[in-house]
Amino acid sequence: MMGCRNPMADGSWTPTERRAFTACFGGWALDAMDVQIFSFVIPTLIASWGLTRGQAGALGTAALFVSAAGGWFAGWFADRYGRVLALQISIAWFSVFTFLSGLAQSYEQLFAARALLGFGFGGEWAAGAVLLGEVIRPEHRGKALGMMQAGWAAGWGAAALLYALFFTVLPPEIAWRVLFLTGILPALLVLYIRRHVEEPRLYLQAKSQRDAQPSWLTIFRPPLLKLTLLGGLLSTGAQGGYYAVTTWLPTYLRTERNLSVLDSAGYLAVLITGSFCGYLSGGILADKLGRRMSFLVFAAGAGLIAVTYTMVPFGNAAMLFLGFPLGFFASGVFSGMGAFFTEIFPTRVRGVGQGFAYNIGRAAGALFPALVGLLSAHMPLGQAIGVFAAAGYATMAIAAFLLPETKGKVFTA
Repeated sequence: MMGCRNPMADGSWTPTERRAFTACFGGWALDAMDVQIFSFVIPTLIASWGLTRGQAGALGTAALFVSAAGGWFAGWFADRYGRVLALQISIAWFSVFTFLSGLAQSYEQLFAARALLGFGFGGEWAAGAVLLGEVIRPEHRGKALGMMQAGWAAGWGAAALLYALFFTVLPPEIAWRVLFLTGILPALLVLYIRRHVEEPRLYLQAKSQRDAQPSWLTIFRPPLLKLTLLGGLLSTGAQGGYYAVTTWLPTYLRTERNLSVLDSAGYLAVLITGSFCGYLSGGILADKLGRRMSFLVFAAGAGLIAVTYTMVPFGNAAMLFLGFPLGFFASGVFSGMGAFFTEIFPTRVRGVGQGFAYNIGRAAGALFPALVGLLSAHMPLGQAIGVFAAAGYATMAIAAFLLPETKGKVFTA
């Protein structure tokens, strides 16, 4: 399948591009692993701690909401002190607070750990996407950023495997803690980044030509204001729809579809495989069709499949089959975003602009898991997921229609 082959396999990437890609892909994959671990432990926390779905949703929302501030800050930090340093700090940060989540002794402690994890979670994407976007040549930018996004599926898959392993061999009240404690492992990637990844020449050149650091408020002034607001709306729709589905899907499969841990892991494996192929296909299509058209195609597909999957009564065999297109479209919506946000902001404020536009979507989208949890008190969980998924992807499509096309843009310092 076109989207599942490795776009680096043609050998046309330089060593600098490959090293930057390895760091950014690895950082995003491990970020995903740490974040997605939470979705797997929700049923256990509800059962063992007596949480309501609203409280469980608030834990997920806390990390996503704070990630907006983390992304914005990391973008500013990356513009001022460097993309590589910002990436290292972000990875170390979310690793430590995932580990501390496993040591929490109360709901309040877990809430604090998840919220603080979000700061590094948001920062990793902001630093990694701007670093890779500036290193990669225009003809490969969409593919490279799309494949970096595919790291999310890889990390999600790692979380699913660890979940199946630990919850099979350990009692649930211990397994969820061990799952969080493994979140310290991504910190090892910082050692690779320190040794092998350099600052983009474009960034160093632009920094040497500036007499003063631009204000982080520059992105809220003309002519960037419109792009900042519409970019944030695009990200809000994509991430709101995505998190409405993925945060609650393991719980939906366990409680409403009555699947066991191992059976639900099989359904999630199909979803994650579709997700990985969607990320790769989205990056390729963003280079071929343009950023706007790829956004529109994937938003329409994601909305349709998400509503069908969660609100139409199918047998379990059909649900298994639909998992692939659900993952494919819901993840493909993100593939062009890294390249697009890199292209709409100038180098002097690229980090803060990209960090804000993408992560303000996380802040607004962070409300979706909590709202799904609250709405599920009045209707079946599947229907609540479908309502917010449809709203999110419709919002994304409107924003994409109003934004400019940036395919093939060549950067200047």
